[in-house]
Amino acid sequence: MKKTYQITIDGKNELEKELEGLKGRRLEVAAKIAEARDFGDLSENAEYDVAREEQGVVETRIAEIEDILLNANIIKAGSKTKVDLGSTVDLKTGKKQVSYTIVGPVEADPLEGRISNESPIGVALFGKKVGDKAVIRTVKGEIEYEITKIY
Repeated sequence: MKKTYQITIDGKNELEKELEGLKGRRLEVAAKIAEARDFGDLSENAEYDVAREEQGVVETRIAEIEDILLNANIIKAGSKTKVDLGSTVDLKTGKKQVSYTIVGPVEADPLEGRISNESPIGVALFGKKVGDKAVIRTVKGEIEYEITKIY
């Protein structure tokens, strides 16, 4: 059974842009390999090894992105009444307020405020409504958040 990937339209657009950039790098990497071959004995050629490794990284990421896009399920705008995929949630704990958008694991980036529905925070928030409290277990202990807004 093929895995489906939950992504937003913005996430899809970002992946398509990254894919285009990586495909553009193919010629650059091929040129590095050709140049490194000209240095002679390949068994002791560090430039050749680095270029081949870079080619492997680029090709692996291209294949990964193509698979994600081929098997993507685009998340529509999230529910405004309960936390769901695509929802943006404002949370309050004490005096601290944070905002997260719930996304699939492919486009999760906690530093950008996009958390996976499979992460501990995402699991704790999923299905909750405004006014509900969610307890999130962290390495520093449990933190209780109150959901103040869903949009």
